[in-house]
Formats: sequence, structure tokens, C-alpha cells
Amino acid sequence: MQTIETADPFAPLRARVATMARSYPLGRIAEVTPAGFRVTGLSDHALLGDELIYDDTAGLPQRAEVSHLQRDSLWATPYASATGLRMGLPVRPAGPARVSPHAGWIGRIVDPFGQPLDDRPLCAGAPVPLRAPPPSGARRRSMGARLRTGFAVLDTMLPLVRGQRIGLFAGSGVGKSTLLGTLACEMEADVCVLALVGERGREVSDFVRRVLGSAGMARTVVIAATADQPANTRRRCAVTAMTVAEHFRDQGKHVLLLCDSITRLAEAHREVTTAAGEDASLRGHPPSLTPLLAELSERAGPGEGAQGDITAVFSVLVAGSDMEEPLADIMRGQLDGHVVLSREIAESGRFPAVDILRSVSRSLPDAASRSEAALITETRKILGAYDRNELMVTSGLYERGSSPEIDRSMALVPRLNEVFTAQGLPRATDGFRLLAGILGRNYTPPEASEPTQQDQGG
Repeated sequence: MQTIETADPFAPLRARVATMARSYPLGRIAEVTPAGFRVTGLSDHALLGDELIYDDTAGLPQRAEVSHLQRDSLWATPYASATGLRMGLPVRPAGPARVSPHAGWIGRIVDPFGQPLDDRPLCAGAPVPLRAPPPSGARRRSMGARLRTGFAVLDTMLPLVRGQRIGLFAGSGVGKSTLLGTLACEMEADVCVLALVGERGREVSDFVRRVLGSAGMARTVVIAATADQPANTRRRCAVTAMTVAEHFRDQGKHVLLLCDSITRLAEAHREVTTAAGEDASLRGHPPSLTPLLAELSERAGPGEGAQGDITAVFSVLVAGSDMEEPLADIMRGQLDGHVVLSREIAESGRFPAVDILRSVSRSLPDAASRSEAALITETRKILGAYDRNELMVTSGLYERGSSPEIDRSMALVPRLNEVFTAQGLPRATDGFRLLAGILGRNYTPPEASEPTQQDQGG
């Protein structure tokens, strides 16, 4: 049973009433396109990014976002379909976009506006702005201690630490959703917030029932916007999820934020901005995409003062495994590491299909003890030797005994792959014990030897 977040049960209602205007200006729709509409009479009363309210043909209130301002008019992008809009329809400003997170959202599926998608009543907290500044760069903490993820390959070669932000780069059908679901269930965190941006409706329900299950949903808030919804609603999904994560972070909790996917967020942003007149000059993406992604990623990470931390995993769909496309390049530069899922590895039957040599965790070397760092370095050398010479060996051009390095890599890599596919290890150090046994090295867990740099200063 969820506890009431404030001493005054009417505090959320009081906050809503306080934001209601007694009077407001009215504008009129002067032009309509399938992507939005132009409004006259509100240019002096609305800011870029503010919301507008209008009534649809059924008399129900709908919202739109101000996406372009001119001297005598503004352009608005609706969160609902523009079908049915007419000239002269009255429109009024509603101020900055807000959402009302609450502890009662845990275990629920919510839309980007904070409305339930499972046909049950939903608690609402005090309204908070949808867009908030990140913690101060001068006051926020460093990344924290290493986290157990449930995957041996991440616990050893690509460690995640508290407050880290990583990208999960993958094509379709290589196990991305399963990996995200396992992280939602197994990774150390107090609360998990999952953003499903532009997913097919069937996949949303399947992901909740089959991948997360009752165990995963017990600590998870799912924010979902399906593929059939307007671009502005899909774009808002990721921002709402970040705002919900910040709500729990501000209560001192450690939040795991999973966003699937940044690619569909970028596609929705392109639809909105090109309709508002921005050129898509960055190989099909508008220039405003970079600051949008920078703002989103900076809001995650370690908090400051009594705040908790947001550990974030952003998935990026890379067409043809092209890691040099603009979106992948932008995300790599803004995050604290990236994990690449390989189609070739997935087709060989190894899951999770992590390409270790193409993946990087920027929590290293701080997240590993000296003995663990030595194991990681030696393992990468073995994997590199195997990768460089695999084709020569399989084609019969290599004669066994010609190179001790190649012989050792061919003997050890199959055993190492068994470690990297292991899941559900009780502790992160268990994976290092397995690596040490394969490599014939001694291993002393950090708790029995020297602390990591996070333990010293994090």
C-alpha cells in the first residue's frame, strides 16, 4: 500500500488551484495543416514551449505546444490529431507544460500527460514543470559505487556505477528489449522508470506482461506513447519519464531510468521541428536535436545535496550497425559509455550479444580494483587477438603453434564467452572469479583488498 507523500492530503489540489488563472486572453486559429495550426492574438501572451488549450469537435479540451513565434502569430503543434480543427476556433494559453508524479504511479502504465493507460484511477501529486534544469555542475556528486546488473559481461568488462549514463546501441532483433527488461528487474535501484517511445501498442503490453512481469512492475513506472500517436506526444514521452525520475530522485532515491528509444525520440522531434519550419540539415536531423539530447542526458546522473541519483540507459537503434551516423555520434559524445549489441554475435546464439571490443564504460578504471583492472586488460588483449586472427584460423591459413598468443586466444575465447553470457550471478565479483579461473590468475575481491576510487571519494 502506497503512503501519502505529504502531510496535507489536499496539497496537490491546492497547488493545482493556485495555478488556475481567473481570466485569460483568447486567440483564434488562422491556419491549419495536418502537422499543426497557426494562432493569432497570443504572440504577446505565450512563450516558446508553453502549452495552449482548445476544444475539439466533441467539445473535449485538447493541448498543443508553442513551437514557433512570430510578431503577429504563433505556430502550435498539437498533442492530438489536427483532424477536425477549423478556422476561428478559440485557443487560450495554459503556461509551461507540467506533470504530477506520485508514488502511486509505481506499478502502473501512464501516458506522457500523467493519465493512466490501464483503466484504473491514478493518484496525482503536486504539478511540476516538465522541463527542469539539471543539478549544478559545481555541486553534483561524482559517479558512485559499482552496481550489480544481473549480466556477467556488464559486471566485469563494462561495469555500470551509480549515476552513470550509458547508451545501448543495437539494431532490431538482437535482444535489446530482453536486456532492458532484465535490467529493470535485476539491476540495483530503488525505483525504475521506463520510457517506451513510439512502440507498437502490442509490444507495450507484451513488454509489461512477459519481459517485466509482476516482479519488475513492482518497482517500475512505465511511461508509454505508442507509434500511432502524434509526433509531439511521442517526443513528450521521454521528457515526462525524466521528470518522473527526478521526482523520485528528489526524495533521495536511486532511480534507474530506461529510455527505449532515443532514435524514435529523434524521429518525433524531426517531425515537429520541420513542420515548424526548421531545416533538417544534419543528415536528416534538425540542428536543435543536439541541445535536446544534451538537456535530456544532463538531467540524469548524480544528484546534489540530499538528492538521490539517476542511473540512465538510453537505447539507440542503429541502422546497419552504423555507429558513425549523427544520432549515434551525438549520444556517444554525451554519455558515460556505450554498449554495442552485435547482430553477428546474436546470430551465433550468444545472449546478451555484447560486442565487448566496440563497447566502452567510462566508469573505468575507477570502478575496478587493481586486480580487476588487470583481468579486464588481459581479457581485452585475448579478445583482440582472437578478433584479428579469427578469419585466418577458420579459413585454414593459420598453422597451430606458429603464435602462442593466437593459440591461447583460440583456446580461451570460447570459455570466456560462456562467462559473458552468464546471468543472475549473486555478486559482481563472481564474474571476476570466473575470469580469473579461466586466465589462471589470482583474484582478490575489492572488499578484501584495496577500495576502488568510487569507494574512496564517491
